[in-house]
Amino acid sequence: MKEITAGEILADKSGVKELVEEIPASGKKRKIGFMAFVVTLGSFLFGYDTGVISGALPYMQMPTAAGGLQMTAFEEGLVGGTLLIGAAFGALISGRLSDAFGRRRTIIWLAILFIVGALGTTFSPNLYVMYPFRFVLGLAVGGASGAVPVYLSETAPKRIRGTIVAIDQLMIVTGQLMAFTFNAIINHLHGGPQLDIESDPAGLLQPGMQSFDNVMHLSSSSVGTMDATQWHTYVDNLVIVGGNGAGWRWMLVLCTIPAIGLWLGMRMMPESPRWFAARNDYYHAIASLKRIRDEDKDGDMADEIYGMAKANQAEQDLPQGRLADIFRTPWIRKLFFVGCFIAITNQTTGVNTVMYYAPKVLEYAGMGVSAAITAQVANGVMSVIGAGAALWIIGQFGRRQILITCLIGVAVTLGGIALVFGATIQPAMDQGVFPATWAPFVILIMMGIFMLIVQAGNGPVVWTMMGEIFPARVRGAANGAAVFILWVMNAIVATTFPPMMASLGGAWTYGIYAVINLVFAGILFKIMPETAGKSLEQIETEMEARYSK
Repeated sequence: MKEITAGEILADKSGVKELVEEIPASGKKRKIGFMAFVVTLGSFLFGYDTGVISGALPYMQMPTAAGGLQMTAFEEGLVGGTLLIGAAFGALISGRLSDAFGRRRTIIWLAILFIVGALGTTFSPNLYVMYPFRFVLGLAVGGASGAVPVYLSETAPKRIRGTIVAIDQLMIVTGQLMAFTFNAIINHLHGGPQLDIESDPAGLLQPGMQSFDNVMHLSSSSVGTMDATQWHTYVDNLVIVGGNGAGWRWMLVLCTIPAIGLWLGMRMMPESPRWFAARNDYYHAIASLKRIRDEDKDGDMADEIYGMAKANQAEQDLPQGRLADIFRTPWIRKLFFVGCFIAITNQTTGVNTVMYYAPKVLEYAGMGVSAAITAQVANGVMSVIGAGAALWIIGQFGRRQILITCLIGVAVTLGGIALVFGATIQPAMDQGVFPATWAPFVILIMMGIFMLIVQAGNGPVVWTMMGEIFPARVRGAANGAAVFILWVMNAIVATTFPPMMASLGGAWTYGIYAVINLVFAGILFKIMPETAGKSLEQIETEMEARYSK
């Protein structure tokens, strides 16, 4: 194996073509579409593991005697929060690992974490075992959210890079849709959350099999008269002899199947050629590139290798992948803050308030538990339609134009939801009666439009740009850190949304989110760069020129 450096390639441009012809491919040829499908199984798992909890929570809330985990609101928050904390650290750590050990190898390790986390949460006997395995699963989710877009960006040809990375978002929402669908199927097979009551000392419920809806309706959060403490005391005093609360275990375990597929599939994929090039290993960069390029469609590989060498030569004085060093280079520091802000806009849309809490919001609006779990499928379908549309949209319009337009559309739909809550739902709740029967369906329709807009614009643009804008030598670390911020914001949104709904009501909560998105659209108009239609090396040159001023 001949050692080839960037200096040698730049010294003899005409000789690069000979090198490309001489060096054999490192393995079997892989079509870019198949490669994208395999690696985005990590994104599918990201979507499934974040989406599945919305249907699992109603079963987890059931008493332990009925097969649930008998969670308080605080414990419910921890179940979601431990995954999000794990995801934040997973994104941060995976970026560093992918720079040091390779994109491909890191994703293989993440597949193992997905398997361990899924099995651990499924078979947890109690919450104290559940929490650490949710954290492990979060490490995998966050790691995949950072590593997969980078791998796709570095391996895809520039003519379809935006479309290929948009497949990442499509797989995320497909995973969420599958989670919602399986939740609905499992819920239907179980007949909804039910518990077998032997006796009720308070005399409020008849002995025998009871829908958990009937128990929930005794709480003031569902039009009943008991506050949270009184309700939990009441449930503790029920004599329960059985139930179907273990349905949540079936919902959680299914993701092990695509996790095994990811582990097996990535073992057949090549390493990123740009990762090799960043390490001044052009022999393997060429060998890897030859596995995934069709020169008739993708252009001359020699020109691509030369572009990598030229960019890497210009990076000789840049940091070598350590996060602390990023802040020592002024233009990269500025670019990093811009990237973090773009990442934050992915969460301040409020998209995950729908992913995690839509059934709860619909219950608040007057819909039953089983109906709300089933209704969540509609949001998943609209997400997939939006992400599918994004495959065309991102190839036709600039990233900047798409994201700013998306945030304005999001603000309008959130404002509509706020209006319905303020005009109809909240007044009914204040009077201690159920809202009008049509109200939750209007909320569901507006949620669906909201998800369509978000997934057609915000999701694919943000994840695509995270893999594009940072220099190759620090791409993994910088992207991982930006995604870390994204997950921290996710945790903040997920943690604050329930108390906001409880204290402010739906009108003020969704109204605040609407205003935030309008303000952020204005900020992006001032600071957001454009990357569409450019090679990663061209983007790097332009980013240095723009942020060095």
